[in-house]
Amino acid sequence: MLCCLTKIDTFIIFYLFQVPKINMLQLCNCQPQTYCSVTQSIGEPMETDDEIEDLFNEIERLIPRESIDDIEKATSAKETKVTVVNPKDKYCVGDLLLVRVDAYDYSGAPKTYGGDYLRARIYSPDTNSSASGSIQDYNNGTYLVKFTLFWEGTVHISIVLMHPSEAVSALWRGRNQGFANIKYTGNFTSATSYVNSECGFHLDTQEEVCAYIDKRDKEAFYCIKPENYNCKALTHMNSVNRDHSYLTEVEQLLLNRSNIGLEVSKPLKPVKVASCDRKLKEPTEKCSPGSYYPIPSGYFSYNVWKPIHCKMTQFTNNDTLKDFLKGKKLFLMGDSTVRQYIRHFAENIKIVDYFNHTEDEMQSWQKTLLAINLEKFIYVQWKKHTFPFVSKTFYSIKEDSYMARQIDLVGGGENTIIVLTLGQHFRPFPFQTFIRSAINVRKAVERLFIRSPRTRVIIKEENARDMDIDMERFSDFHGHVQYLALREIFKGLNVGFVDGLDMTIASACNVIHPPLEVLENLISMSFTQAS
Repeated sequence: MLCCLTKIDTFIIFYLFQVPKINMLQLCNCQPQTYCSVTQSIGEPMETDDEIEDLFNEIERLIPRESIDDIEKATSAKETKVTVVNPKDKYCVGDLLLVRVDAYDYSGAPKTYGGDYLRARIYSPDTNSSASGSIQDYNNGTYLVKFTLFWEGTVHISIVLMHPSEAVSALWRGRNQGFANIKYTGNFTSATSYVNSECGFHLDTQEEVCAYIDKRDKEAFYCIKPENYNCKALTHMNSVNRDHSYLTEVEQLLLNRSNIGLEVSKPLKPVKVASCDRKLKEPTEKCSPGSYYPIPSGYFSYNVWKPIHCKMTQFTNNDTLKDFLKGKKLFLMGDSTVRQYIRHFAENIKIVDYFNHTEDEMQSWQKTLLAINLEKFIYVQWKKHTFPFVSKTFYSIKEDSYMARQIDLVGGGENTIIVLTLGQHFRPFPFQTFIRSAINVRKAVERLFIRSPRTRVIIKEENARDMDIDMERFSDFHGHVQYLALREIFKGLNVGFVDGLDMTIASACNVIHPPLEVLENLISMSFTQAS
């Protein structure tokens, strides 16, 4: 886990390119999602505002600046040593368990700098209990892991080296070096034909280009203009991983699956925890918007999430969910991890029915979903965010809009709930792309609160995902820094936070779509704060 590291130099990358002939389709001062054709010259849409640059630099100061040409110099999980600082024959509920981690490289030499991306959790399989640990980085190769012992019984310890600091440095540098790792293809259609064309955030071309620009929010996307097709004829999009890497061979080796998520805590034996006539103080105030807490913000007990700072209501019973959602509009915005909500409601517990979705249409998972319950007047909608959106299969963009524009179209009110998430699809792109979109969403929420202050807005934060994916593009390290930035961007705003990262680390849920027992707790935390 990245904590406060030593001060390092920062760098700024500029993308300079020539586009000799551009068709501008601009979201100017028209109604949202209405394209206005303009002919005058427009400045570089990806210019960096001070707020974006300041936050970028703030996060960059946390990143190690270490490069190697020999893997022997990288942190080794096998060589790294772990020691219980406060060993006892028996611990009591509520005690701290302290573990020191001393990082060593593959040659057995002690590390002299920090920045390793670690994860820590304790767990008891018998009671389906688990919790994350907090990690302090001393920036000299030593870390202190703090676990709060929330329950009694036999407690196991897991400390995992997700990435050595050298891989963290490489991931950060590579991510911010350019857009070349993902290739977009746009589908342009007419009444009788169609053609595919290369698209993206940056096109190094001398051909005529269609520019799709939101001038207000400075969001931009480009496609090479096909001959005899209007720029407005763009209807579908897909993306694939390009055969490209910004990393050296040694850095790529560090990101092989065999070097990811390795246990450093194998020598540690389980500890015994007794009640000692103690009982953890149960919070009495319900979880509400406006506050977020550091990891660990809670723990699992019998697969139920127990926040330590507030009280969560369980929304697992069908009648409880229907009563809560009665007369409400629920807007789900973002990626497929929040799409799980509507699928759970319509397909698992069947409290709503999909509206006008055939089986064939459902095969295109990116399609906007709408589900209703006429008896209870429940309205649930999921809609994906637009660029960047990563999908190998072609998906329609005819009704797409940036999340900020989607929020602008919501009337709001006391019976309106918005649950949003953004992050997973941003991971392969320069960090400033994420910051810009997140700031635009914050501004849209601020506008929403001006016109409808009683609207509830909940941010489902990124969860951990699979370890056998393309790490250069989709590593959880990218999600971690986005998690840090998102909290900074929305600080002080009356929105709820659902800590998907804490929950999935605690439960060792390393899949992009958490299983039912985790999903139900994500939903419960969302609706507790929306009630």
